[in-house]
Amino acid sequence: MPEKLSKTIVKGMYKTMCTIRRFEEEGVRLYRQGFIRGYYHPYWGEEAIAVGICNALSEDDYLASTHRGHGHCIAWGADVDRMFAELLGKKTGFCSGLGGSMHIADVTKGNLGANGIVGSGVPIAVGAAMGAKIRKEQKVATVFVSDGGTNIGSFSEGLNLAAAFKLPVLFVIENNQYAVSTPIEDSTGEPLLYKRGLGYGVSGERVDGNNVLEVYEAAQKAVKNIRSGKGPYIIEGLTFRQSGHHVNDPGAYMPEDKLKYYLENDPIKVCKKFMLANEFSDQEIEAIEEEVKTKIKKGIDYAKKSEEMTEAEFMKFVEEY
Repeated sequence: MPEKLSKTIVKGMYKTMCTIRRFEEEGVRLYRQGFIRGYYHPYWGEEAIAVGICNALSEDDYLASTHRGHGHCIAWGADVDRMFAELLGKKTGFCSGLGGSMHIADVTKGNLGANGIVGSGVPIAVGAAMGAKIRKEQKVATVFVSDGGTNIGSFSEGLNLAAAFKLPVLFVIENNQYAVSTPIEDSTGEPLLYKRGLGYGVSGERVDGNNVLEVYEAAQKAVKNIRSGKGPYIIEGLTFRQSGHHVNDPGAYMPEDKLKYYLENDPIKVCKKFMLANEFSDQEIEAIEEEVKTKIKKGIDYAKKSEEMTEAEFMKFVEEY
């Protein structure tokens, strides 16, 4: 095991990645069975980014997510029972079943929420960072944004404001190489998206978004610098969707050779390979995977048994808010 890592940290990251993957697999199955209304955007194939970043943060920090936010929530520590309940529209969900897949949030834990509007997490995170700086708190606001989200005006505006006031913001670009069906090379003249920050005085780097250890190491250094008052930083994780944009998109536009490459370099496979080469046995890894399966099954059972909001409860909610 490398000196900077412990078995506990690696085990925890692998377990969380497996939890995200199993959550998404079962979420898609529940969608197909008619339990989930609306769209469903799986995070599978991108687990290493959320897990590597969130493991470098403190529970007192802030998190702003995207429409593909299930992985961020789980990596942040969200209870999968309540997440499944939210997906199924049950009142035991994080937002009483009123938010659904794209709007899971828990502000009591600093999770400022997933958002169906592309790039809209940026001003939310920058605002949270501004508040933390005014209150002289040692908090970091992390915002996940897609490659397509970097083309939204609020991304540039947020970078500029964060740079001007040296706000404690970690911008995480999840470059899965497609904005719905538009490949990254067709939407920008500079495919190295972290360079978007250079014009605003914001440094950054690109990492292998399928290697959780590389993401974690980069995030640790970035967070340390941000907390020391050096201002915002960008981490771009290069990854690839393992499916279409949402559950009903077959992704026929994705080149087969590229998809094959990223399936072979799946973040869970990459982490498992590292573990087997560094003190972990097959039995230990299998035990983690079985624990995750049990946890996910329990979450689904909880959600299915939970009640939906009654009409009276819903009307009361509308009147109050």
